[in-house]
Amino acid sequence: MLKEFQKFALKGNVVDMAVGIIIGGAFGTIVKSMVADIIMPPIGLLIGNIDFSKLVITLRAATDTADAVTINYGIFINNVIAFVIVAWALFIVIKGMNNLRKKEDEAPSEPPAPPKQEVLLEEIRDLLKSRG
Repeated sequence: MLKEFQKFALKGNVVDMAVGIIIGGAFGTIVKSMVADIIMPPIGLLIGNIDFSKLVITLRAATDTADAVTINYGIFINNVIAFVIVAWALFIVIKGMNNLRKKEDEAPSEPPAPPKQEVLLEEIRDLLKSRG
């Protein structure tokens, strides 16, 4: 069972997938930071000095014994924008990969060699033409 697992885990596709997941997670973190720290502050400034991460709807105010209950729609907006950026980046990558595959599929390949019988018949035909 261990040998089977080792064979599965060390296949190229599994290792490639693991690397992709790790890089994807890191890319998602970078995009979230870019949205929260770089994109949204200027947008908030243009709209009227709004910090999107602090936009909430208070359902119940905080008391001495309980925290406030809020709907954090500003953070949700940040996450939607981050998702759109990640989805767009994936779209571009997948589109590029599909274009490469399409070009490989369209690349002209050499026609298969004719069967030996056809080659022999062509040689006989050429010999007969040259005789007479």
